[in-house]
Amino acid sequence: MFEKSFFPAAENIQYLMEEFMDAKDVMLAEIAPKAVLKALTPETMEAVPQALLVGDKVVIREFPFKVGRESRVRKVDGKVERIERPKRDDRDPTNDLYLVDRGHLLNISREHFQIEKNGDGYILVDRGSACGTKIDETRVGGADQEGRQVLRDGDVIAVGAKGTPYRFQFIAFDEYEICRKNQTA
Repeated sequence: MFEKSFFPAAENIQYLMEEFMDAKDVMLAEIAPKAVLKALTPETMEAVPQALLVGDKVVIREFPFKVGRESRVRKVDGKVERIERPKRDDRDPTNDLYLVDRGHLLNISREHFQIEKNGDGYILVDRGSACGTKIDETRVGGADQEGRQVLRDGDVIAVGAKGTPYRFQFIAFDEYEICRKNQTA
């Protein structure tokens, strides 16, 4: 049989369980979405790498969140296809989300826009794109000029020139908090 000292005391078990649950809380906070970009058109769904889509949404886990055009593409049977993005060094990628612009005239710049968390709110920053970005009906940036605009929960972001098919709805989760079941106050 085992000696009594082999088994941790009851108070040690309780402490270890609390530490374990705290670690789980931290892990969940790290992977939980802070916001999402919901694709609003079929063209937007096609432009997003399928591995990043959860249904019709792109999950944002940290800010700033940078969006731009995927420049590594090729034509196969008349269709534009993404080429695997090789990792050659330790540099961070320029964008968090690379979109494939399938239009004859390009709407999306290589470094198009980013979303920043600003205190209790959000800012969309056009990163000097050629065609600009719109939040609802407000034009931000364009003509290779940067621009900044407040971004609110539910706003629609149009990426590119007038009539662009690339549109997302920004959905923030600021009013939500992750809580443990049966947690005593």
